[in-house]
Amino acid sequence: MSKRKSKSTAKAEPTPSLEESSSQGRDLVLSELEEQGPPLPNRLPILPLRADVVFPQTVVPLVVNRPAGMKLIDDVHGSTGDRLIGLATQRSPDVEEPTLDDLYDTICVGSILKMLKFPDGSTRIVCQGLGRARLSEIDRTEPYLVGQVEPLEEAVEEGEELDALVHLVNGLFNRLSDNIPEELQVAAMNTRDPARLADLLGSSLPFSVEEKLEMLSELDVKSRLMLLGQYLTRHLNVMELSTKIQAQVGSEITRAQREHFLRQQLKAIQEELGEMEPEAAEARELERKIRRAKLPPEARAEARREIDRLAGMHPSSAEYSIVRTYVDWLASLPWAKASKDHLDLKHARTVLDEDHFDLEKIKERILEYLAVRKLKKDMKGPILCFVGPPGTGKTSLGRSIARAMGREFVRISLGGVHDEAEIRGHRRTYVAAMPGRIIQGLRKAGTNNPVFMLDEVDKLGADFRGDPSAALLEVLDPEQNSTFRDNYLDIDFDLSRIMFIATANMLETIPGPLLDRMEVLELPGYAEEEKILIAQRFLIPKQLENHGLTSKQLAIGDDAIRRVIADYTREAGLRNLEREVAAICRKVARKRAEGLKVSANVGADDVPTYLGPPKHFREVAARTGVPGVATGLAWTPTGGEILFIEASGMPGKGSFTLTGLLGESMKESAHAAMSYLKSHTTSLGIDPARFAKTDVHIHVPAGAVPKDGPSAGVAIAAALISLFRDEPIRRDLAMTGELTLTGRVLPVGGVKEKVLGARRAGIKTVLIPRYNEKDLVDLSEEVRSDLTFQSVESLDDVVNALFAEPVPKSTGKKSGASKSSVSSRSKGTGPSRRAAR
Repeated sequence: MSKRKSKSTAKAEPTPSLEESSSQGRDLVLSELEEQGPPLPNRLPILPLRADVVFPQTVVPLVVNRPAGMKLIDDVHGSTGDRLIGLATQRSPDVEEPTLDDLYDTICVGSILKMLKFPDGSTRIVCQGLGRARLSEIDRTEPYLVGQVEPLEEAVEEGEELDALVHLVNGLFNRLSDNIPEELQVAAMNTRDPARLADLLGSSLPFSVEEKLEMLSELDVKSRLMLLGQYLTRHLNVMELSTKIQAQVGSEITRAQREHFLRQQLKAIQEELGEMEPEAAEARELERKIRRAKLPPEARAEARREIDRLAGMHPSSAEYSIVRTYVDWLASLPWAKASKDHLDLKHARTVLDEDHFDLEKIKERILEYLAVRKLKKDMKGPILCFVGPPGTGKTSLGRSIARAMGREFVRISLGGVHDEAEIRGHRRTYVAAMPGRIIQGLRKAGTNNPVFMLDEVDKLGADFRGDPSAALLEVLDPEQNSTFRDNYLDIDFDLSRIMFIATANMLETIPGPLLDRMEVLELPGYAEEEKILIAQRFLIPKQLENHGLTSKQLAIGDDAIRRVIADYTREAGLRNLEREVAAICRKVARKRAEGLKVSANVGADDVPTYLGPPKHFREVAARTGVPGVATGLAWTPTGGEILFIEASGMPGKGSFTLTGLLGESMKESAHAAMSYLKSHTTSLGIDPARFAKTDVHIHVPAGAVPKDGPSAGVAIAAALISLFRDEPIRRDLAMTGELTLTGRVLPVGGVKEKVLGARRAGIKTVLIPRYNEKDLVDLSEEVRSDLTFQSVESLDDVVNALFAEPVPKSTGKKSGASKSSVSSRSKGTGPSRRAAR
């Protein structure tokens, strides 16, 4: 059992000050104990120490400033007993009201020798350690801790090994003599007890709290001396290495190092004055931003870790700006900020009608989403894809949807994007790394539920840098995008509340898995009547305002708009029409700027005055009316167009030539048509002998434009029938459909665009496959009333409609197409002719 100093010695001479008390206490430790004290009690008041460790047979000054501790000192010091307390070190110095779990179980039982109260309210005591004990339980917490303690006995084995350890420790300690107070050196020289020597040096040397506690907990004196030797050896090595480094660089301190030392001194001065340097202020500002951003737990933990790293860096460090930018990105993203949806369906309908004419299917789809959103608040955002020719209002429709819903609108263009990092971002290890466009768009929007438009998604590319369309698979999947992980952030971000809208001119170039994730809504183009209404309601007022004109200064009539549409803009959309209207406005604006106070009322006859000669002509009448020429219908990314099929025969041996930059599918359709004609000469009224002595050449004009697709099969067959019958096809007739070897006419895609293109070209009658009749429902009443549609199921039906008079029926058995139904194909799944105009 550790020995304890008698009370008479502590009271023999009053101590005038705390420092003198500490010095006298150390002198007492140096003397031999004259008597054994009474045994330690099993129940003691416990004084928690923040970062102090008290050893037996040592005298230490302690500062007590917690109310519970001051109450404990008052009660113990005012008692008539031994003034014993338990001195327990806290595991964490930040805990204000520690419990049993917050204290180390090995404690030192000490006696209060002296108490002094200071004007600042704190209490300072001089305490002498008496013996080791184990704190097993806390009995009481108010007004201070009282616990059960178990005295611990030391184990001492005399022998040469113990003497050797004492000699080793003294030798190591003597090597530190230059940095050790003289009083401690004298005390160590006069201490003969190995246990007391270990405790004296352990408490006096600058070891860490953990190292001191390890020595306090060690009951075996030899093991304690071995620990002390290890700590002394390491301390000596550190001091020698520090001296060596200082000697090496002491004469080579650079300007940057000198500035660093001065900056550290300035920092210390600012801390003393209560001021804060810019780097610390910046770190605190980032912490405030992080708290306001309301990050999820994972992101908040990452942000705090990076801020702690930032606090330990110098601003001139290369990594400082990287970490600073990263934390700023985390703080500026809308993790928990969302705009409130306007779920008033009438208001949404009014906004959509104000901005766009017609487009009923798309408007109905948006209203349906708002209705469901009104009933189910946590509904995930839809993934829509607007497909249509240029100028049909896909992008502007996205803005209208955002305005109708009361959301922010973000648009990113994906045309020509080849790098996957544009979507997922770069990792922070790269120079000038940035998040992907998705995260950048969210930061710009400031909310986590904007209307996000991915423009030109059909024009994504892929190369050695990756495939951006593959990166979009996660973005546009409602089941996955709730945990979207950008490479730069490296933290999950929830995209499920975003309403994604993609736009494309054609579906064929969009990868199948990506297309499967989107709901396709088609914008096929506008009829002439629709263009006139849109021009009068939207385009002309917009251009008048852009050019500083009023409706009284310039009026453009419907007949003028109709002529502009027919002779100057052959398109499915409205972009070129708006340009021509702007050109008329510029002419009038120039006259007014020159001082001519004119007011123009533009009619159909005035259009060439402003726009010059017509750019387009209706060439159907000029190019048809001769045998071997048929008018087909083609679908292109810019809308529907007419396509002339020219067949010519010449004396020869029955060769078959195809020109016009035709694709494989179109060539196969031509061969299939020729095979059908050869096998059905009787029913078609054709002389079979002509095939063997006639070379046939089929040409499709605009030879520099690639053409492909099976939908021209009916038109090619019609041109061949007209050639071999030497009879011209009706001028006002156009046709589309895929032809089989048995003469069946199969459905094709893009019927609405093709019909509108035929109407723009002046066609009056259109032949369509019977299974495409369903596509006519989408046409406006004006288009249906202006055109005549004939549904065909076989080539016999086509032949009956080609000529002014029907073809006489053959008396023989007709081989060829049956009247059985065939499955319908849509534009998205069935083949269609494509041409880039």
